Amino acid sequence: MTRRKDPALRGSLAFLSGDNHTFTAAQIELLRAIEASGSISAAAKRVGISYKTAWDRVDAMNNLSDKPLVERSAGGARGGGTRVTELGLSIARGFEALQDEHREFVERLGARLDSLGDIAGFIRSGSVKTSARNQLRGEVIAINQGAVNSEVSLRIGEQQLLTAIITCDSLATLGLEIGDSAIALVKASWVLLSPDTTLKSSARNKLVGRVARIARGAVNSDITLDLGGGKSIAAVITNESLDELELAEGQEACALFKASSVILMAD
Repeated sequence: MTRRKDPALRGSLAFLSGDNHTFTAAQIELLRAIEASGSISAAAKRVGISYKTAWDRVDAMNNLSDKPLVERSAGGARGGGTRVTELGLSIARGFEALQDEHREFVERLGARLDSLGDIAGFIRSGSVKTSARNQLRGEVIAINQGAVNSEVSLRIGEQQLLTAIITCDSLATLGLEIGDSAIALVKASWVLLSPDTTLKSSARNKLVGRVARIARGAVNSDITLDLGGGKSIAAVITNESLDELELAEGQEACALFKASSVILMAD
């Protein structure tokens, strides 16, 4: 009996935007699992990831979309849940249709190739990877250019503004102008939290929301604030700070971070 060989050529499909951010089958699988179960915890088990990883992926998808792909619902007779929006379902259907076309293309291409050695050297990963947990897309609404540094303001939600300070050279390199779209990167460890939403500080950025999740670890806690409109921001603080602040899920709070802590990417 002749053993059937695996196809020589394989490929995976991902949407790659101008900023090299990808939308892959893993996100689609999670969206479909949420659609089927109506629950993040059940969806996470279905796709084989942790509850926290599932929420991180949902937050990342929502933060990089003009409209939410996944919405949370609280209360009610059944205690609330999670649902995929019409936009999320539309994206899932479109991705799956492209996946079918892509699979057929790869099979046809693989049948025509005798050797992949010549093309292997041309395959490179163009994905930009970053350790910054928070990636927020917004519209540039103001640019205040100084002698050395420039101040760039983004509107990331109907009532949420974010300010970044970058060098004038960086501004020129990015080519940002009023009305452009940009992505702000902020490490979770740079974000300070306070239950006092009227607090004044030297930090230029104050985003007000409600505590959506608290994941307590051995030393630090990972806290996510729901900013509304499908946007969120994560912060990592010590357990001691969490206890002192007496933060709880559902409580109103604000996230504070310096404008110089924001990294901008042209969209």
